[in-house]
Amino acid sequence: MLQFILISVLLSLLANGVSGVDADVVSVSVIEGDSVTLYTDVTTNQHEDIKWYFYDTRIAQISGDLNDICTDVQCNEGTERFRDRLKLDHQTGSLTIMNITNTDSGDYELKIISIRKSSEKTFNVTVYDVPAERDDMKRKSVKEGESFTLDPVVVKNPNYLMRWYFNDICIAVVNGDQSRIYTDDQWYERLKLDHQTGSLTIMNTRITDSGEHKLQINSSRFSITRSFSVNVTDSGLSSAAVAGICAAAAAVVGVLLLMAVFLYLLYRPVRWKDTRTQHNDQAAGVKDLSPDQSDVPLVDVAHERSINHH
Repeated sequence: MLQFILISVLLSLLANGVSGVDADVVSVSVIEGDSVTLYTDVTTNQHEDIKWYFYDTRIAQISGDLNDICTDVQCNEGTERFRDRLKLDHQTGSLTIMNITNTDSGDYELKIISIRKSSEKTFNVTVYDVPAERDDMKRKSVKEGESFTLDPVVVKNPNYLMRWYFNDICIAVVNGDQSRIYTDDQWYERLKLDHQTGSLTIMNTRITDSGEHKLQINSSRFSITRSFSVNVTDSGLSSAAVAGICAAAAAVVGVLLLMAVFLYLLYRPVRWKDTRTQHNDQAAGVKDLSPDQSDVPLVDVAHERSINHH
């Protein structure tokens, strides 16, 4: 837990686009798996060359006429460090590092060469692992109908422009102290934005909410894209369906009970004697075998008399 708190504090302090002591050094802090774009703040057609270096190794380059463009191994044969995870913007020369790992931490040097002057800028990038106890930070698994919250992790900076995307469609925006949901009514009723932290809560989830949700954090120096994997599973029968099944079961039980009573009344053994037979039996000294004495075995009266006669 302490590790997570420290990471949150560092992300808040470092990933806010504020330069370090040197105005030409920009500190950027991200989480493993993020994509980060480092801005050049220029356009390629105004300069001769834009070159990117990582620990003095050229990793990307683009010329003003776009005739000379390379990234990673194309710039240095045999040095395939980023494995197709680098992307250059052909208009600005900005560098994007995708699916960043902790081995990508370090200084990225930008050299801009033009006829009039040349300039340099350094981006100090720090990549943090996701703590094991916070594995759910970027992965969410909930049952249909439940709610979940996607947390940006960093403390929101007033200069941030934060956009939430689902299926590459912008559904919510936080800009400074203002927040707004940009989507249809079905989403609007189920989304909640915290304009202080930038976190997004999705309520009454549906199966269709499963997929990749993205947060894009933009500053004047760089942008960070963070992905969240969401899996909404079927919760089973709805409450209405359960109530219907219970009602049907109760009705079936009731019918079965009525049938049981009916069959009992229809087929139960009935032992009775008419009053005349009962009177004659009493006169002859035969014991009364009325139903209230059914626990006494019945005796064949004629057979008994035959025995007594002999």
